[in-house]
Amino acid sequence: MSLDQLIHGCSHNDTKAQEQLYKLLSPKLFSVCLKYSRNYTEAEDNLQDGFLIIFKKIGQFNFKGSFEGWAKRVMVNNVLQQYRGNTVFEIVNDNIPDEEELEIEDGNISLDFLMKIIQELPDRYRLVFNLYVMDGYSHKEISEMLEITTGTTKSNLARAKMILKEKIEAQAGNGNFTAAK
Repeated sequence: MSLDQLIHGCSHNDTKAQEQLYKLLSPKLFSVCLKYSRNYTEAEDNLQDGFLIIFKKIGQFNFKGSFEGWAKRVMVNNVLQQYRGNTVFEIVNDNIPDEEELEIEDGNISLDFLMKIIQELPDRYRLVFNLYVMDGYSHKEISEMLEITTGTTKSNLARAKMILKEKIEAQAGNGNFTAAK
């Protein structure tokens, strides 16, 4: 079946079409869930919940743009819904540190290590970091998605980068990684 046929089948509650669509998209959408979740188990739960929402709202997809992009947006919104209105985004102070960039001079750092330390970030930092750095949303878009101020998104991003920098430098220990301003 083509993707369009799967979408039409899912909109008519065809369980075979739902199963095929799940098999087709679940690997990519699971990586989205994993990026925004606290751990692997929570990501699995978010994937299942997200697919239930996709199947429920699939009739709202209007075949303009990518279905995969639409499904990803549904999945991200599902995960973020857990954090909206939550006080985890409060700013400690208004002094936002300069943004730091991390330069890795040697390729010794593994993707698994990076994913691990990103998942270890506090919720507020992990969400803003992933939305801004990994998915390219603007601070304005993030503030609207999470229902927080743009100052809070900037502050949380700066703190996330600072924590990641410290963890990478501690892991490297041999001078292969440097932070640049």
